[in-house]
Amino acid sequence: MSTRREFIKQASVAGAGLWVAPHIPVFKGSPNEKVVIGSMGTNSRGFFLARMFAKMPNVEVGFVCDVDQKVVDKTVDDIYKITGKKPKAYTDVRKMLEEKDMDAMMVAAPDHWHAPASLMAVKAGKHVYVEKPCAHNPAEGEMLVAAAQKYNKLIQMGSQRRSFPKIQQAMQELRDGVIGRVYFAKGWYANARKPIGVGKVTPVPSSLNFDLWQGPAPRRDYKDNLVHYNWHWFWHWGTGEALNNGTHELDVIRWGLGVDYPVEVASIGGRFAYQDDWETPDTQTISFKFPNNTACHWEGRSCNGFNSEGTGRGVIFYGEKGTMVVPGGDDYKVYNLENKLIKDVKTELQEADRTNTMGMGELLDGLHLKNFVEAIRGTTKPTCPIDTGHKSTLLPQLGNIAYRTGRVLRCDPANGHILNDKEAMKLWAREYQKGWEMKL
Repeated sequence: MSTRREFIKQASVAGAGLWVAPHIPVFKGSPNEKVVIGSMGTNSRGFFLARMFAKMPNVEVGFVCDVDQKVVDKTVDDIYKITGKKPKAYTDVRKMLEEKDMDAMMVAAPDHWHAPASLMAVKAGKHVYVEKPCAHNPAEGEMLVAAAQKYNKLIQMGSQRRSFPKIQQAMQELRDGVIGRVYFAKGWYANARKPIGVGKVTPVPSSLNFDLWQGPAPRRDYKDNLVHYNWHWFWHWGTGEALNNGTHELDVIRWGLGVDYPVEVASIGGRFAYQDDWETPDTQTISFKFPNNTACHWEGRSCNGFNSEGTGRGVIFYGEKGTMVVPGGDDYKVYNLENKLIKDVKTELQEADRTNTMGMGELLDGLHLKNFVEAIRGTTKPTCPIDTGHKSTLLPQLGNIAYRTGRVLRCDPANGHILNDKEAMKLWAREYQKGWEMKL
């Protein structure tokens, strides 16, 4: 019988091959071996994920890291209430990654941290669960795909619908021809976000290590309308609504259409609703054409939450014989060409309110975390490994590049690279703060 550390090491080597091999290897050791998680970024969504991990059998949230001491203290206290054991607390993720007994790290820090932290983790011998988007820019996503292979570690992106049972069923029905050949899809996300105002340069709150918060991003002044959420709307740290939420719809769309990379991308939009510091578009449409004679369209409305098709987010697939509507949770409907409802599939799992910013609730979102842990143990395949996550993240990244350059992008269908446009390719990567560069 192998020890826990020996077992996890064995599983890590084979784990990276789970999503390329046609079968699942059998490892020595028990599938009930404890997996120890370190949680990086535990405010908001990260707090929700840390709590879910802590409630899972044979999973321990042994370490917690956040650059805000108030957030660290809250997380430690809450994990203690759940488990009766206090996780060890850190401010600097580099120090947490020195822990020998940590098997995997969950990354839910701001977007500019996702790829750099994930790379640090796999280089330190840890598996990674990284929230979407997996990267701030396309070059980082490509680097994570290479890193997972080089270091033989699992990197799972938090595209939780990949683990929803009814969505998996819906995608299989599309492949089986329930609506004939699927040739077009549209997705949408709507919210009613308020203005963020004009920020003032002010002293950094005493509990916040703003230097570590910025981490790999070149240094900017602290302003009072940036932390903890409005960074999403600044290109320097965030990626806008297209990646904040559109990644989910575009992942389901890519899955349903059976596509990888586009050949054309176009986007229009702007900051229309308010005049403030918000840089990314609050209203945006992105259109894609794929090499298999299919196309899709995504619409984001950050500041007008009017429902489409009765819900604030979702995906519709159009085919030769009918239509499939996926409203955003773990359910779907199928219509024939006469618009008659022929199938109405509902989840057996209780869902949260679809306007809940924390996700679809613990029963559904927990399935994705369970899949990650079981993949580490070698008992299943990860449902959203990093090569899948990168492809789905790349779509809205290309949409943002098309928006920022103001023109249609032509892309290589083999890897999504932008063709014959040096200006657009400048946005493929970013500059880093000296000493924080990403290196394989």
